Parts: sequence; structure tokens; C-alpha cells
Amino acid sequence: MTFYQKEINRIKGICYSNDGQSQTVIGTRSYIENNFDKKLNLDVLSHIRFTSKFHLLRLFKKYYGQTPKQYLIDKRIEQSKNYLKMGRSVSETCYSVGFETPSSFSTLFKSKTGLTPSEYQKSNFHKVNHNRI
Repeated sequence: MTFYQKEINRIKGICYSNDGQSQTVIGTRSYIENNFDKKLNLDVLSHIRFTSKFHLLRLFKKYYGQTPKQYLIDKRIEQSKNYLKMGRSVSETCYSVGFETPSSFSTLFKSKTGLTPSEYQKSNFHKVNHNRI
């Protein structure tokens, strides 16, 4: 084993001392990334990873600096930006990324980006189509 491998293992042991915990949060994050468009909540995520929802919440926050719900919202907003740039309607985008109502989607989108979905689409859709010409 090289010096660098030893150092990586040493640091990993300090920061992520429990391999089971790190696998739980990595698995949860992966599940969110692959299923962000579905109805997800802490109960569902903890059931999938066979752990207490409060324990999962603490671990996720410890490893990623945000709760699973915050991560899920960020993932949905990120994907909704892509859909809006491609020209999908606000309503279609809303339901495609897992939000239940266009009004809650629009409010959350504006709080995260500073623009409503329609404003974002207008300012970015033109750029995407202009680049294709």
C-alpha cells in the first residue's frame, strides 16, 4: 500500500468511521437521484434503507450538509430547469419532476432561482434555440 492510499484510509477512518452509515447515506442519495420524480418522503427513504427515519435524517445531514428533503428539492429544481430550457410547459415540468401542484412548484422555483418558471423559461429558451441555429 502506498503512502497516499494509507493517508486516504486514515482520513476516511476519521471522517467516515462507520462504513455502514456511509453506505446508507450514499444509497439514499443515489435512490433520490434515480427516483426524484416519484413521491418521496423520509418514511419511504428510511424504509428502503432499513433504518430509522430520524437516524437517516441525522446521517444525511452530517454527510451532505442538508436533509434528504432539501436534496430532493434541489434535484427537482435542477431537472426542472433542464425541462423548461427544452420548452416543456410549466405544468408538464411540474408533474414530471414530482411536484404535486404548479403553484407550489412555482413558489419553490422562484425562491430557489429568483425567477418564476415562466420567466426562467423565457430567458433561457431563447438562448437554447439561438445556439442551435
